[in-house]
This record gives sequence, C-alpha cells and structure tokens, in this order.
Amino acid sequence: MTCVHCGKPLPEGSRRDRAYCGHNCRALASYHRRKAGIPPPPRWQHPALTSNNPALRSAAAHAKQLGETNGWSPSLVLCAMDGLTAVLAARPPGTLVKLTEVRARIPRHASSFRVAEVLTDLELLEDDGPLAIRSWIDDRTAELPAGFAGDVRTWLLVLLDGDSRAKPRSRTCLYVYFGCVRPLLENWAATRGHLREITVVDVTAALSPLRGWQRRNAIAALRSLFRFAKKRGLIFANPTTRLKAEDIPRNLLPMTDAEVLAVQRIAATPAQRLIVALAAVHAARATAIRRLTLDDLDLPNHRITIAGHAQRLGELSHQTLLAWLAQRRITWPKTPNRHVLINAKTALGTGPVSAGYLKRHLLHQGVYLERIRGDRVLHEALAVGADPLHLAMVFHLSHTSASRYAAIAQSLLDNQIEQTTGNE
Repeated sequence: MTCVHCGKPLPEGSRRDRAYCGHNCRALASYHRRKAGIPPPPRWQHPALTSNNPALRSAAAHAKQLGETNGWSPSLVLCAMDGLTAVLAARPPGTLVKLTEVRARIPRHASSFRVAEVLTDLELLEDDGPLAIRSWIDDRTAELPAGFAGDVRTWLLVLLDGDSRAKPRSRTCLYVYFGCVRPLLENWAATRGHLREITVVDVTAALSPLRGWQRRNAIAALRSLFRFAKKRGLIFANPTTRLKAEDIPRNLLPMTDAEVLAVQRIAATPAQRLIVALAAVHAARATAIRRLTLDDLDLPNHRITIAGHAQRLGELSHQTLLAWLAQRRITWPKTPNRHVLINAKTALGTGPVSAGYLKRHLLHQGVYLERIRGDRVLHEALAVGADPLHLAMVFHLSHTSASRYAAIAQSLLDNQIEQTTGNE
C-alpha cells in the first residue's frame, strides 16, 4: 500500500484503512481537495461488504446491522467480518457452517460467539456442539487403562444420549462423574484388569479416604457405572448394591462480626454491593441474581420479583440498585440487554452474565453467597421462633428447606436457653 497523496509506501503493519503516510500528507490532500472543490473520497469499507460471494456479502451487511443495533464497537464489527470472511469466502452460497469449524478457522482476534450469532440469524450455522462432548469422551477414555476404557466410554455415551429407561444427563454430570471415577479406575488398574474383577472390598477401600461431597459424588458415580455394567452384562455382581450415599450434615451458624466486616471490605464496587445486598436482604440465589431483569424491578413502589417471587424492596437493596443502574447507564447507554447485571461482553447481546462473573467478583475474593443467603434465612428463623411456614412464604423456600432451617434455628434457640439457665 502507498500513500494516496505522495505515493510513498506505508509502514508495515499499518491499518487496512490507512490512506496517508502521515498527518502532513493528510492535511495537504485535504487542502488541495477543498481548493479544487473535489469532494472527499469515500470512507474505507471492509472488503466483505463488496465481495462477489453473495453469502459473505449478506453476512457482512448483517454483522454491520447487528453492530449498529446492539452497540458493537467498530473494531468488533470489523473483527466479526474478518471471521465471516474466513469461513464463507471459499464456500458455495447456502452451505451450512459447522460451529466447530467456526471456532477452528476464524482468526484469533475475531469473536467466535459474534460470528456464530450472525450465521445463526442467517440460518447458516450448524450446531455440532454434541460432537465436541463426544470428542471429549473419546479423548479422556482413551487415556484410561485398556481393560476399562471401552466400558467407561459406552457408559458415558449412554449418560449423554439416554436410553429406553433413563433420560440424558447434562454435560456437567458427565464431567463430575468421570472426574470421580477416573482416579479410582487408575488405582484399580494396578491389580485389576476389568470392571468384573472389582469387589466390594475394592470399592470400600477406595472410598474410605473420601469425605463430604467428594465421597457422596464418588458413590453416585460408581453406582451409576456398575449399575450400567450389570444391566449390560459386563459384570457378574454389582459391588455397589448396598452402597448408600450418606447425608451431609449442614452445620449453619450465624455469620460472625469479622465475617460481616470482611464482606463489607471486599464488596467495594456497585455491582458487588448489589449482589451481596440481594443475597443478604432477599436471600437470593446466584442463579436468580444473574437472571434478574429490569422488568422485575418496580423502583417507585419499592417492589422486586426474584425467581418469580414478588417481594418488598428493602432500603439497602433499593440504594444499591440505584447506584448500580446509574453506573450501568453511564457505561453501556445503548445496550439492548434487559438483565440487571451485565458486563462488557453481555452488554453486546441479550443473555445474562455467566456463573464465572459472580465467582470472579466475589467467590475468588473470599465472599460466599450461599453463606450470606443462609445467614439471612437463619436470622429470619431466629426472629420468628423457627416457623417453617413463615420461612417458606417469605423466601419462597421448599417445605424441606424451610423445615431444615427451622430445625437449625430451634437448635440454636435451645442451646441459648440452656446456656442462660446454666449461668443462673
């Protein structure tokens, strides 16, 4: 590329829309155009907008329209067009593009999510997401000992697809189950060569060092694996038949003053304070906070709807909401997203923030929302005399959860009475 005014070569690595070698040439070219009455040259456009491929041309135009509608930055629009060019330039019009191909072929600076969004709107995207989890199953089970790999692979595929007597499980379930089973199988491989050789003694010895949720998840995974193996005739006897997952006792105590001060110190930004306020005042779960939308707020009447349950909006929640909404309005004034909590990524779309958003802002800083939420419910239970019906009505809890909180509160009240009596 050369300078439009002086003809000198432009520096390497210059922007594609650069036309002049420096400010002097730009100013001189503008002066001569005005003096001669020549209109300015047309602005640079991405080559995809004038491509000979109709599919690429329409996709680029749609990306530009989406950018204007959703408030995408100009650089994000150009990057999306680069990604569309990579997957559509050499493809016949009307051919579908696989999602895995989009992720593999687009340049690193392009967003696969935005490219997929454009292709989805044009009905040109083929979501082959299940193929990714199948590839993960093949790769991970191939690392297992030979005697176990085939059976475990078939088990995971049945969990993924389901069968005549079982519904398909989520990908998260597959990840958890395999993560629990894998180290046990690798240890058994030293003395065992097949699932049929695993005995009750082996299972008991493998589970003995595990505690809490780690043990409970391992028991659930092993029961699922050996139940599948027994049904398929891969083993003679199920070593997990009498194995039961023990209930994990929940010892919930009110938060200490030190914990409360730590939360106050960590929750410094308006978004963090809003999340903590919703959990501390309304006992809102993390998922409900992420899915809260502007339509769920009635600020003039001090009302809020969380997970379909309408509540009175407390003063603390009201003030933190106003502070966050003011920052939200200043930072993303043109966002089409109706969710209350948004970030730089979700402001360009309409979806909620991810679970990792809450983890980065609070959990990784040492703030546990479930701890705050449980403390709020427990304080309400202590204030009303451990009435489970009241807890179920106020916080929209199930009867089981409300009864559990009421039992914990009653235990605390009984201990307090015993201590008072003993001191007298």
